Amino acid sequence: MTSPPMLIAALSMCSLAIAAPSSASSSQAKRGEYLVNFGGCHDCHTPKKMGSGGPELDTERLLSGHPEQMAVTPAPALAVPWLAATVATMTAWSGPWGISYAANLTPDRETGLGAWNDEDFYRALHLGVGRDGTRYYPAFPYPHFTKLTKPDVLAIRAYLGTVAAVKNTPAPPQLRWPLNYRVLMRGWNLLFFRPGLFEPDQNKGAEWNRGAYLVEAAAHCGACHTPKNFAGAEKRGERFSGSVVDGWFAPRLDGAARSGLQSWSADDIVEYLQSGRNAKSHASGPMAEVVLNSTSKMSDADVRAMALYLKDMPPSAPEGAASPPPPAQMANGERLYRGACIACHEADGSGAPRIYPPLPGNANLQSADPLSAIRIILDGAVTITTPQAPNTGSMPPYAKKMSDQEIADVTTYIRNAWGNAAPAVSADQVAKARRRIKDGSSVSAMGH
Repeated sequence: MTSPPMLIAALSMCSLAIAAPSSASSSQAKRGEYLVNFGGCHDCHTPKKMGSGGPELDTERLLSGHPEQMAVTPAPALAVPWLAATVATMTAWSGPWGISYAANLTPDRETGLGAWNDEDFYRALHLGVGRDGTRYYPAFPYPHFTKLTKPDVLAIRAYLGTVAAVKNTPAPPQLRWPLNYRVLMRGWNLLFFRPGLFEPDQNKGAEWNRGAYLVEAAAHCGACHTPKNFAGAEKRGERFSGSVVDGWFAPRLDGAARSGLQSWSADDIVEYLQSGRNAKSHASGPMAEVVLNSTSKMSDADVRAMALYLKDMPPSAPEGAASPPPPAQMANGERLYRGACIACHEADGSGAPRIYPPLPGNANLQSADPLSAIRIILDGAVTITTPQAPNTGSMPPYAKKMSDQEIADVTTYIRNAWGNAAPAVSADQVAKARRRIKDGSSVSAMGH
């Protein structure tokens, strides 16, 4: 559950400057560090470098934004293409509205966060307005951060004041007309933004309300998992019903029967957020980064609170009925599955839970939009390792081994075999996903 490009303009455009607080207690800064990790700030604002196991955070440039004068270039050749895309895009995002670059959040006075006071910083997170009156775009998730309590915001500020100052000016955003005129954000805010602190539900317990605060505010899960309208604002009537993000599909987090979390227990959610896998699914792509850099570092109590809140969320939008795929497509998909997938996932799709995810009843696999399943088959996948789950597993890419139609057929098969039900996949959908990979699209959603 990470900060997404929705109306593409950037945290880079958001100059959230901050002065190092002289009297901040170590406990306040420590809490701020926890919240920064929780909110996934590093995923957007810390450059990545290649390590022995793939891309990793550049600890010498923590929170320094997109590297100065570094363009978004084609990714280096890696065994797993989504890792290459992560390195290539670094801290920049591209989309239908243009391209934007992550801001420098370090205490450097000239290029980072070195000149703001508490109120400046609080206004930026609470109202989406910078120190100089600049109105931010909702690529910076202030519609969620507005719900943060002031003590939590100031704790974040305290921690940011302790990181090493890095002199770095990210490139200016490149937005298409008319979105390059910030004055439009006044109208956007009037229509779609509801500022205000999180209000606990008095009919719920403390743990439920803690989970609601974390999901809705600090973790801003809806920024990826709620569909957007024509203006890039979240559709209030379809909360957590899944959304397309940069060529991936962030799946439903509500209680939908097939493609939501109805079949997951609270323990399943806890295990997934802490380790990146459970008996039903694995995290890959950018959700793997969320687990590695954020949720795996959360306290047991907070992960449990989030799970309790998510499990109490009813379906916000009905699941569409899935028509049976053409028999010929299912037959060809089964043939391909038996030739390429059966060794790991077994004939009955049961796989090896927590190593090779099971396919029957897989909620992510049955999402209305097949993009994530297509990307995983095209790109392959590597199971992340965490202290809770140190063993690894991998799936090879099939982009060069199968045609668009073959990938469409096998994806359709696994989405409809063993009692699953989901719309059939077309060769055109696969071709579109291939083009996104070739163009170096960033990865931003849950994997399988």
